[in-house]
Amino acid sequence: MDTGARLKLMIISVGIDLVEVERIRAALENSRIGLRFRHRVYTAGEIAYCEKKQRGRFQSYAGRFAAKEAVMKALGRGWGAQVRWLDIEVARARSGKPDIVLHDKTAQLAEQLGIRKWALSIAHTARYGTAYVIAQDE
Repeated sequence: MDTGARLKLMIISVGIDLVEVERIRAALENSRIGLRFRHRVYTAGEIAYCEKKQRGRFQSYAGRFAAKEAVMKALGRGWGAQVRWLDIEVARARSGKPDIVLHDKTAQLAEQLGIRKWALSIAHTARYGTAYVIAQDE
């Protein structure tokens, strides 16, 4: 590819988050709020993916929670009318790489901000889940 034909990538914003796995596990296992928390924060696809992990499921839930928080930070908004938990989905590309898929009002907000593409990295240990996102225009 010649240098004149290169695409210029513009980073619009970034977001990062770190969450304690134990905090997510405690919320999910809480007999009073656990089920409501799970279905308020995670999509059906995310729940299915995390539950398949069996022993590592709480780390997977924590990583996805961190990814959603990192997206909110990149959007410059917290949870609210324009940004909802279920409108931010961590999906899997065919390659197995995690991807961000936005829905409804959150997708509309990202479009208004000029965000067309997301880069996502998730990592976790037994104690922490973390995610880093880059919001891009192309």
